[in-house]
Amino acid sequence: MQSKAKTVSQYLAALPADRRKAIEQVRAVIHKHLPKGYEEIMQYGMIGYAVPLKIYPAGYHCKKNEPLPFLLLASQKNHMALHMFCLYLDEKDKAQFQKEYKASGKKLDMGGGCVRFKKPEDLALDVIGKAIARRPVKKHIEVYEKVKS
Repeated sequence: MQSKAKTVSQYLAALPADRRKAIEQVRAVIHKHLPKGYEEIMQYGMIGYAVPLKIYPAGYHCKKNEPLPFLLLASQKNHMALHMFCLYLDEKDKAQFQKEYKASGKKLDMGGGCVRFKKPEDLALDVIGKAIARRPVKKHIEVYEKVKS
């Protein structure tokens, strides 16, 4: 379910209290570990963390006006999700993430780069934080450039 909110504040305000609290908890982990240069925006109806166009003017895919996504955080119909483009684009980093997650003892519910959860306690937030911190903007752009060519 895609939100029509124009701002992160609007997005959060529209959530039921329990979902808002959960999303804010994961959001705090993102903010704590997010390398400099990314910006928090609304993207694809979700809370997004992207490489701003002023840093990467080529944009995402064939859309020059769309900032390059890094992470998306969303409340979906049946779960919440953290879409980690950094893992989707890099199989080596994804394998490292999965290994660290397994070692945490938490159950990983993951698609290509999407980590689904019902509550923050289901997540290995320390492992997620490390994965986020491992990807400075410059490296994210380099990996994206390599994958798209």
